[in-house]
Amino acid sequence: MTTVPNDQWRRIVAALANDRAREVFARLTVGETADAALEGLSPSRRRHVIETLRGAGLVTGDGDDLRADGGVFARVLAATPATPRPTGPDRFLSPDGRLRGYPAQARERRALLELVAGRILHPGEVLDERAINERLATVVDDVAVLRRYLVDHELVERTRSGAEYVLVTDAPTT
Repeated sequence: MTTVPNDQWRRIVAALANDRAREVFARLTVGETADAALEGLSPSRRRHVIETLRGAGLVTGDGDDLRADGGVFARVLAATPATPRPTGPDRFLSPDGRLRGYPAQARERRALLELVAGRILHPGEVLDERAINERLATVVDDVAVLRRYLVDHELVERTRSGAEYVLVTDAPTT
């Protein structure tokens, strides 16, 4: 397996950000000869473009045997560690903790709502409607729907007066 420097992707992007290097790479990619791809460039500009593309791993060979190496993209991707995908209820939250949607399966929806309830309320804490709405707004735009789901799933309950909300600490699980 070929080792790829950690910053190889930066070299590729930098090379392709150069208009001349990008054009030469494209022309080589579609099968043009090195002479045809480098046509119109001065000898010093040719050397610079070739060095840029070679440094990025985008070309191989020399002289007339210069050719595009599109395999560099696959090698860089293979060498880059994959970002772990969230699992469980976290997969329904954006990286900033906002709700992206509700799961279709009841068990998954319940797990997501339990997670949200535990993040917005603490055991024994009593919040009025304005305060709970402010906290829910950090998670979702439609606070009324989320608040209703939390109450319907018996994770949060309204006090007898109906003006305050508390976390249900012995919530039933499914």
